[in-house]
Amino acid sequence: MAGPCDPARIVSHGYDRIAEAYLAHYGGSRIRDLWLGELLARLPARGGARVLDLGCGAGIPVARRVVQAGHRVVGLDGAARQLALARVHVPAGTFLRGDMASIAFTAGVFDAVAAFYAITHVPRGVHGALLRRIAGWLKPGGVLVASLGVGSTPDWRGSWLGVPMVFSHFDADTNLALVRGAGFAIDRQATMAQDDEDARFLWVVARAPG
Repeated sequence: MAGPCDPARIVSHGYDRIAEAYLAHYGGSRIRDLWLGELLARLPARGGARVLDLGCGAGIPVARRVVQAGHRVVGLDGAARQLALARVHVPAGTFLRGDMASIAFTAGVFDAVAAFYAITHVPRGVHGALLRRIAGWLKPGGVLVASLGVGSTPDWRGSWLGVPMVFSHFDADTNLALVRGAGFAIDRQATMAQDDEDARFLWVVARAPG
């Protein structure tokens, strides 16, 4: 059973406490919209794709935009308050509470996976295994759009937005190697500064094997 110092528990409890404040401050980002556009452009124009939104938060903007484009969305998050907001904002979506590092999905069930500002909350020692699991959840040739770290940060813990939080990631080159090591072919990659905070991320658009 997860204890109070478990990273997933720290992250979920933190986001429970700041759910509304986080949405108010970070609900709009031109950088995120750019990469969300990359995801949507790779889905069938007729709609009907099934998309997994890892770390879905309050469902804005990713889950909502996916549904508005005619696709089905499954959102996963560890924070109960975030999920409650997501169910209000995106009533057509399916929202699950769980830890992305351990949850099980049927193999080959998703056309696309979005992981925006999510994987960097997972201990970096399991990033490789998580990426392999994501590749397995995708249909052959399915797309992953994800933000990853650009510098080496081994399991940072501290106060963020007034709550305890965890961040953990490798440098950009290591992350690209992990993505390829999971079997993905990288379509596009770019390191970009955020427009709503002092942070930079490696963005990756990648295709699952097959």
